[in-house]
Amino acid sequence: MRERPPGRPQAADRKAQPGGLPEGLPAGFAGRVVRWQRTHGRNNLPWQDTRDPYRVWLSEIMLQQTQVAAVIDYYGRFLRRFPDVQALAAAPLDDVLAAWSGLGYYSRARNLHRCAQEVVARHGGAFPRTAEALATLPGIGPSTAAAISSFCFGERAAILDGNVKRVLTRVLAFGDDLAVAAHERRLWDHARELLPRRDLQEAMPRYTQGLMDLGATVCLPRNPSCLLCPVQAECAAAKRGRPEDFPVKTRKLRRSAESLWLLHAQAGDGAVWLQKRPTPGVWAGLYCLPVYGSRDALEEALPAPVRRRLREVEPFVHVLTHKDLHLHPVQAVVPPGWAAGEGAWFGPREWPQLGLPAPVRRFLEGVA
Repeated sequence: MRERPPGRPQAADRKAQPGGLPEGLPAGFAGRVVRWQRTHGRNNLPWQDTRDPYRVWLSEIMLQQTQVAAVIDYYGRFLRRFPDVQALAAAPLDDVLAAWSGLGYYSRARNLHRCAQEVVARHGGAFPRTAEALATLPGIGPSTAAAISSFCFGERAAILDGNVKRVLTRVLAFGDDLAVAAHERRLWDHARELLPRRDLQEAMPRYTQGLMDLGATVCLPRNPSCLLCPVQAECAAAKRGRPEDFPVKTRKLRRSAESLWLLHAQAGDGAVWLQKRPTPGVWAGLYCLPVYGSRDALEEALPAPVRRRLREVEPFVHVLTHKDLHLHPVQAVVPPGWAAGEGAWFGPREWPQLGLPAPVRRFLEGVA
């Protein structure tokens, strides 16, 4: 039998307060969040007027590590192209990546496609109604599963994305290091204990959205607007006057940098040579200009006469989550019949319809 951390009784051991919350957790927290969301939260986003799991799932995946403002246009265009899960499941992956192009984190699009296919194949096109079942699908983690089940089905399930971790660790002055898995599990326990207990069909969607809204608009990483917060009176970190001390996470991801050379090979008719990137790897599955690890390697792929007429383009940096890519485009006009490995020529009307990495799309649009 595992020992419990000293001085930290488990939820089941703590004395219950009126309303069912264990001692030490703020009574009335869920109700305040629900009431605040109803009058002050975000209520006009395009995915909030539905309980259709397909549309809610799509919005949740798009919103992972992406700002709302960037998602809104993509969401509408994506739905016009793939109006339901059956249409998405039946589409070629290239079409899905093309619709996602520019939104970044392309593994989300690949998992989106796989998930749609599993929903159709395993569940007859109907999304499961519980967070536990939803979390078995590709690309849906515990927090995303809980968001879908609470928004669509009123399930009493806790979310714990980055914004919500910040809100809850501050309210509770939860100072344990979230880089330690056991500490994060304890925060999950608290998140579940704080959930609404009545009128779940109404309360759960508003509570879930309210936590998201608080983290996105009030309980900010720097300079939080504590005076506007509906739970300020209950927030232990605010009482200490040091909300920015929370959350605690000591393990930092190390950033790295990589230099890549992009060959912008052009045919006489203006077509460009593009290759599909291998999986796994950066920009996996997307069409891209040929990529080389050095200028010498790029030159070796070209005939000697072409090497003497290469044109350098101003290098630029593309920032990924954990890496800075220093991109060096090199332009070349190549003779008929030239090819660099597996790939194809795409004309000015063709390549804009492909799934392209955002920096490659911007570069081609800039030189078109």
